[in-house]
Amino acid sequence: MTLTDLAIVGVGKIARDQHLPAIRDGGQFRLAATVSRSGGVEGVENFDTLAALLQARPEIGVISFCTPPQVRYDAARAALEAGRHVMLEKPPGASLSEVRDLADLAQANGLTLYATWHSRQADGVAGARAWLADKRVRSVRIDWKEDVRVWHPGQVWIWQAGGLGVFDPAINAFSILTAILPVPVHVTGAELRFPSNCETPIAAEVVFAGPDGLTAVADLDFLYEGDPLWTMRVETDAGMLTLSQGGAVLDIAGATEGEGWGDTPGIHGEYPKLYSQMHDLLQAKASEVDLRPMTLVADAFMLGRRFEVAPFTDPTLEKDQ
Repeated sequence: MTLTDLAIVGVGKIARDQHLPAIRDGGQFRLAATVSRSGGVEGVENFDTLAALLQARPEIGVISFCTPPQVRYDAARAALEAGRHVMLEKPPGASLSEVRDLADLAQANGLTLYATWHSRQADGVAGARAWLADKRVRSVRIDWKEDVRVWHPGQVWIWQAGGLGVFDPAINAFSILTAILPVPVHVTGAELRFPSNCETPIAAEVVFAGPDGLTAVADLDFLYEGDPLWTMRVETDAGMLTLSQGGAVLDIAGATEGEGWGDTPGIHGEYPKLYSQMHDLLQAKASEVDLRPMTLVADAFMLGRRFEVAPFTDPTLEKDQ
């Protein structure tokens, strides 16, 4: 099988933890180059800028962006204008309008743009979607809580405008919610808690509504100690469905499917599926850009009431990032 040459832009924690192993083990792509000012990957050509890569390596047809969302738009647009297919880490951008612009550009140029949502690839999500397809959903309860110091150590960007704060993990829950429910939901209100020294919230409660009296609430916390709590409970006319461990474990009326984390909480097996999906999209000459999870986050910011809380401190933060 001939591997497709691919380059990664941004070789940070998520790239090293998830993207690189998925590419290495997936059998569809070859990591041909990286773009990083802080060091690339041993044995792989690294460039300081995307412009340098695009000029020097015209044979690389796919660019996977793992940079913070605030700096992604210009680079992704440059890649598309250079005729390269593009894959975007979540969230796909810092604003809805810029991602729509990228989608329009990809379509106009006959290129693939894949805005990924890794949590939709968790083992229990497809089964949850299938079971809920013919059910009446009455209510949803989301608890999405983790320790930012464990999952985003030293990452200043997440506290800057466009970095989403607690909504960076919460958008994973919203990606699952929009994938499994047979009806749409919309945000009706939110309470957002901003540390006095940050531009993004550290905790939030978001309320949703949907057809036929459907209600939903999401309790979000970025200072939750211990193993992360990534759980969604869906009450229906046929009983309760629960997705836990970030969607890895599905429980329907007491019948459980999925192996879960074992001894290591985290993301397991989701990123190889993303790269497999990217390969399928390339073969079909298609794109996939679903902005519903990002729209829910944007609406929470638009409708949310702001509350100031204690400043956030983290000794791992690097102020010169």
